[in-house]
Amino acid sequence: MDIQFNEIEQQCHDFWENHHIYRVNNNSSRPKFYILDMFPYPSGAGLHVGHPLGYIATDIYARYKRMKGFNVLHPMGFDAFGLPAEQYAIQTGQHPAVTTAQNIATYKKQLQLIGLNFDWERQVNTSDPNFYRWTQWIFLQFFDSWYNKNSDRAEPIATLIAAFEQNGNKNIKAACTDTASFDAAQWKAMSEEEQQRVLLHYRLAYLGESEVWWCEGLNSVLANDEVKDGFSERGGFPAERRKMRQWFLRITAYADRLLQGLNDIEWSESIKEQQRHWIGKSQGAEIDFYLTLPAPSEQKVRVFTTRPDTIFGVTFMVLAPEHELVSSITTAEQRNDVEAYIAYVKRRSERERQAEKKISGVFTGAYVTHPFTDEPIPVWISEYVLAGYGTGAIMAVPADDERDYNFAKHFNLPIVDIIDKSKYPNATIEDKLGVMINSDFLDGMEVPAAIEEVIRIVEEEGIGEGRINYRLRDAGFSRQRFWGEPFPIVYHSEAADALPYPIPVSELPLELPSVQNYSSSGGKAPLYHIKEWAFLPNGTIRETDTMPGNAGSSWYYLRYMDAQNDQTFASPEALNYWQQVDFYVGGSEHAVGHLLYARMWHKFLCDKGYLHTQEPFKKLLNQGMIQGRSNMVYRLKDQPNTFVSAGLLHQYECSAMNVWVNLVDRDDYLDLVAFKQWRPDLANAEFILENGKYKCGVEVEKMSKSKFNTVSPDDMIAQYGADCFRMFEMFLGPIEQHKPWDTKGIEGVSKFLRKFARLFERNEQWSISDEAPTREELKILHRAIKKISEDIERFSHNTCVSAFMVCVNDLGALQCNKIAILEPLLRLLAPFAPFITEYFWQKLDKTGSIHHAAFPELDEQYLVESDFEYPIMINGKLRSKIVMPLDLDETAAQNIVLADEKVQQWTNGGVKRFILVKGRIVNIVA
Repeated sequence: MDIQFNEIEQQCHDFWENHHIYRVNNNSSRPKFYILDMFPYPSGAGLHVGHPLGYIATDIYARYKRMKGFNVLHPMGFDAFGLPAEQYAIQTGQHPAVTTAQNIATYKKQLQLIGLNFDWERQVNTSDPNFYRWTQWIFLQFFDSWYNKNSDRAEPIATLIAAFEQNGNKNIKAACTDTASFDAAQWKAMSEEEQQRVLLHYRLAYLGESEVWWCEGLNSVLANDEVKDGFSERGGFPAERRKMRQWFLRITAYADRLLQGLNDIEWSESIKEQQRHWIGKSQGAEIDFYLTLPAPSEQKVRVFTTRPDTIFGVTFMVLAPEHELVSSITTAEQRNDVEAYIAYVKRRSERERQAEKKISGVFTGAYVTHPFTDEPIPVWISEYVLAGYGTGAIMAVPADDERDYNFAKHFNLPIVDIIDKSKYPNATIEDKLGVMINSDFLDGMEVPAAIEEVIRIVEEEGIGEGRINYRLRDAGFSRQRFWGEPFPIVYHSEAADALPYPIPVSELPLELPSVQNYSSSGGKAPLYHIKEWAFLPNGTIRETDTMPGNAGSSWYYLRYMDAQNDQTFASPEALNYWQQVDFYVGGSEHAVGHLLYARMWHKFLCDKGYLHTQEPFKKLLNQGMIQGRSNMVYRLKDQPNTFVSAGLLHQYECSAMNVWVNLVDRDDYLDLVAFKQWRPDLANAEFILENGKYKCGVEVEKMSKSKFNTVSPDDMIAQYGADCFRMFEMFLGPIEQHKPWDTKGIEGVSKFLRKFARLFERNEQWSISDEAPTREELKILHRAIKKISEDIERFSHNTCVSAFMVCVNDLGALQCNKIAILEPLLRLLAPFAPFITEYFWQKLDKTGSIHHAAFPELDEQYLVESDFEYPIMINGKLRSKIVMPLDLDETAAQNIVLADEKVQQWTNGGVKRFILVKGRIVNIVA
């Protein structure tokens, strides 16, 4: 029976689509299960074989859960806004809406070829106005909210205004930027504009100035992870730190809740730790140091320290080069050095500055006064201090901090010991242990007590306060690009400090204009140059920045719950039913970006009463990467038109060149004719062969178009079928690990599927028997059910494929074609190989789809062994092995054993003692 998998797959596609097999309802008596993949950005290159790894794994699990009786939501969509799409469109001379639609169509076709059980009626596209209408709506909810620290939640801005009208802001505990105190009378006396400026300090979506990465070549602000060594990762354009006014979301208001929530979710400890580190909660004190320039001044520098006990060990102060005071305190003698150093730091990312081992810094010429000793303390700047952490200034204690110590040694600055750790011989410099010395009123105190004492005194004297600080900062939410969500905001003037006003919800979505030219210049966003869109007839001006790529991805999982709703982002009924994502799968590179912001948005929408869970993703699994298997050819350095086979490299001096892997066979031999066609510039190339062939070199590395090592899933499916491709991807190794792609291994999975198909035939014809199965056949089946069920639950799909291979081999050896075995085997295999199992299910005249059938149940009785191969020990030595029923009594067992020829050879003198240990061993003393 010849299985034409291409025909089978098309039949199945048609059947599934016509019968809406994968449609999911929001109203079901079944328990719900929501499994989700991090949705892809649809690039013009389409999918390579590394992309579907997670999709196939979740598809298997989703099918399994559905067959186990769950109402399963497994949707798919596209993260379609952002800089890559805009650049691709510019490069190809097209509008990003056109190229994005084309790319989505390509991705969707490829995903459907693989047989993924997505409910495509719930598809989302972040660049679709029907979707980003609700992104804009959520932004307006942020704009209209403030964070009340007393209630520990976001509340409508109207409640803040009411509080101001009653008592001013003196008793308000809010997450806000600095603002002066005022009473109710002063609030009421303010103009409407003045009141709005005050409120802007409290809003969860607010305008502010901040140091950002500005890339002139891309004419946009970039996130920290988009810059490397002072250049944009995309395009390689120079980037520098620049102060700009832009939108922020006040994620810092949620810092504590984001930390606490990590205790309630099933994520890997490594991802949780990354988020804890990124949030960076630390307890300590803020202390004021007054400036001396060189005369005493009322100007002060406030530092945050987690070790106020070390105050008497301070010998210098270090400011972040971006600190607002640097320019004003720098002396004329030091100005050139300071400005040159600042220019250097502007090209450095925070990641590079934190990782830098080289010590660098410049003295400003200024001094501050020690708050207790009145000693002058020199003020330096250095890249190891970041403006975004604490106050952007540190009191340097070289005796008790490694970076301060290295800085002091490098610049020959004083070091004063202030902690005796002799009582704690294993204590490190970071441990808060020891007895205070050289510390005035702290001498003799243990470190913990000294910390409390310093905080008490600085608060009493009004020179500081105890404080909890976070490394987390409000990330910029503005991009100077065209291809992103427009802000639903207008201004009444073009002034640099113009106030923002929300547009009415009834005007959403605010759509991008349909234009062919969306260039930008002069630091202005492209939308600014589209005058008919930006400048309205009533004199107001639209916000011309757009939202970043993480806007839509921060809430898209909620839209899947009710994707066609045009009245709200999702109905209360749908949100209440699906609650949260039960199982989320995607790359670990999103640990402190997407995952952190999605958690914050979810908590905010919960505060607003729309959601009833505190976390978006209950369980998270990070998939590994399928790496490419690159092939190289080697050209002579002095004759670049001549290529040397890999086995002969030791005889020549060559340079390596990547070659398209499709030109190389499974044994790494190059198709010379195809190579010359691929590279017409090398049509006259010559080759130094070994054994008449050209052997290529091999490296395992990330799949990349530049390495010519990407493999299209379409090609694999056309050659081997979707079921084979799916199972091979799973067979490569554990889902969490990186593993190389090697097409040679796919033949083994292809042979397995052919063996599986042969179970249903006799003499190459379809043939199924109604005979009752033997106990051995049932044992093989139920052993597979047990193993595969357990491994699917563990997401160990690679071992499931191995178990299927063992099962099919064992059944094939017994020539089993019995319906009582093969029908449950079909259901067992269905999540992994949906096409061939659906096809055979229909041939068995079963009603409906196999993917709506029940997963086979394990019957433990068939796993209980009835026989055992006993080792026969005679006078302490193994002399034979005999298979006997486990329920035999000792007399019956003795009769069988003593009748064995080998036993008789060693017991000619008779048996003195016979001992049976059931299920373990037989001992004979002769």
